[in-house]
Amino acid sequence: MKNKCIFTSVKKMNDISDLSKDELIVEVMQLQHRLSMLEKMVFGPKHERFIPASDNQLTLEMAVESSAEQVVKITEVPAHKRVEVKKKEKFHPGRNPLPSSLRREEIILEPSEDVSDCVCIGEEISEVLEVKAAEFFVKRTVRKKYARKNEEGIAIASLESRVIDKGIAGSSVLAMLIVSKFIDHLPIHRQIAIFKRISVELKYNTVLDWSNQSLNVLIPLYDLLKKKVFEGGYIQADETTLKVLDNEKSGSAHQGYLWAYRNPIEKLIFFEYQPGRGKSGPAELLRNFKGHLQTDGYGANDQFSIRSEIEVLNCMAHARRYFKEAEDNDKVRAEYVLTEIQKLYSIERGIKELSVEEKYRVRQEQSLPVLKALGHWMIEQYPQVTPKSAIGKALEYSIKRWKELSRYVNNGHLQIDNNQVENDIRPIALGRKNYLFAGSHESAQRIAMIYSLLGTCKAYGINPHEWLTKVFEEIPNRKVNNLEDLLPQNFISNM
Repeated sequence: MKNKCIFTSVKKMNDISDLSKDELIVEVMQLQHRLSMLEKMVFGPKHERFIPASDNQLTLEMAVESSAEQVVKITEVPAHKRVEVKKKEKFHPGRNPLPSSLRREEIILEPSEDVSDCVCIGEEISEVLEVKAAEFFVKRTVRKKYARKNEEGIAIASLESRVIDKGIAGSSVLAMLIVSKFIDHLPIHRQIAIFKRISVELKYNTVLDWSNQSLNVLIPLYDLLKKKVFEGGYIQADETTLKVLDNEKSGSAHQGYLWAYRNPIEKLIFFEYQPGRGKSGPAELLRNFKGHLQTDGYGANDQFSIRSEIEVLNCMAHARRYFKEAEDNDKVRAEYVLTEIQKLYSIERGIKELSVEEKYRVRQEQSLPVLKALGHWMIEQYPQVTPKSAIGKALEYSIKRWKELSRYVNNGHLQIDNNQVENDIRPIALGRKNYLFAGSHESAQRIAMIYSLLGTCKAYGINPHEWLTKVFEEIPNRKVNNLEDLLPQNFISNM
């Protein structure tokens, strides 16, 4: 191993010795940029919004909470200036009231002294949030049997179909298993430990079978949601990784991908599992799609640009990140672009509540001139920078895609970036840290299905446990062509 490292080091030294002076400068710049990016990943802030520096704003080497103190007087002293600082009271918005839907247990307290001669003039109420452990109960269905006259058989009420025929798990328990795993990110063995604390002992394989069978009955709803997502005419797409156990691979998990597609107009989200990140997966899924497709700059999406029935948009947030990364390489150029992009986002925040027609009008009047000027500026600047530098790569990325990056201003329905679909992907990243991998390619597709349905629940502010409970109660007794009211976006709470 030691000899291998020495050989690698010698090879790198020989490679460097073959470089010219200009190439060495570029190599050093790239290494410095990579080091800078690593430091930002480890020590830097997580937010992405660019805040331009003001010429008349004082800067300090360490961060302070500006709203917490205010300079009120500066006194001249022979040796120095003394600054008196007065603490400013922080604004407290008040405590949020406890939900009115919660059951109240009322305790009435009377004064310890005799108040028989007093007149009650009011009362003071204080509320404290309490909790009881989850209650498991047994729902017993009793069907009475009657013997018909003349020995014509027995009369008995029919039993409705259930998700797990002859199983002991009711709809609310199955819903709890799914929500706990995919929203609260609790693997099955942790859920079993929770059940055990309240005297319900279950076997791992039993709970796993319950979970798989309950997910299987959701497939018709998933297929219906897919149809609704892609018939809207505007989708945003992105992808994330998912490790999958594969019998054909020994010693390591397969790197699979969950492709996310969001209908931002109807607030619907759809995930599909693919074993790879190639073009074939999205090509097949979007074979009949017509409308606007918004993606990042990944090459697998370039195939849609040549289809006349699809108009491709790119994500401004992705372009912006390249310039954020280039700040240490070329601060002047990078901050100029970040400032101009910030103007575009400021316009978007201002028109958020406007109608589609008004958004289009404001974008044409305010955003379009900024985009045109910035696009011309980038083309002028690109010959003046090193192509392989961070700022060179940032400019190249945007120049190649500027038409697609600017296209959102031509339609009030369209959005400036893909951030919403990226937010839809985040729960998957949390889930990966807990259940680590999918047990098979089939399990990975089930994961894609449940994240689609639960993601739509989240978009509509629906209680996922309540929705799943109703679905598990009703779907076994429904026909496939009568499921639309069970979709998350059509769900009406009974609470």
